[in-house]
Amino acid sequence: MIENFNDLLDQSIQQEDAQRLLFLFAATDVVKKTKKRDEKKGTLSPVMCVDKLSSEIESFQALVAEADRITPNWDMLLVAGLSGDGDTPPTTEEAEPYLNKMVNDLSSGQDLSRYVIFDRQENPIVIQAV
Repeated sequence: MIENFNDLLDQSIQQEDAQRLLFLFAATDVVKKTKKRDEKKGTLSPVMCVDKLSSEIESFQALVAEADRITPNWDMLLVAGLSGDGDTPPTTEEAEPYLNKMVNDLSSGQDLSRYVIFDRQENPIVIQAV
């Protein structure tokens, strides 16, 4: 089970086929807080997306700093992995339709359980559609 960003990086490196990681940064709009202390309701909107090889990522904090230089207006990070062929990872061009799918899934309210989701503090997040 993935408990933090380093777990995700480690698992991507250990895959049989080389991986390219896909990142979708999203902004939250909390509509209404529920009575449960840790549960919030609201919407997510895509802000920006990028793909990177695992070797290009130093740490979660470095990824956050890089993203914040572009725009600090994001709250959640959705992550997916894309397998290559043996030692050859997918190219950025090959990743583009999958990044578009991530954006479309988020925008249209699709099931996000296929993605690993973190908040800005690297806490894993579970999102349930209502």
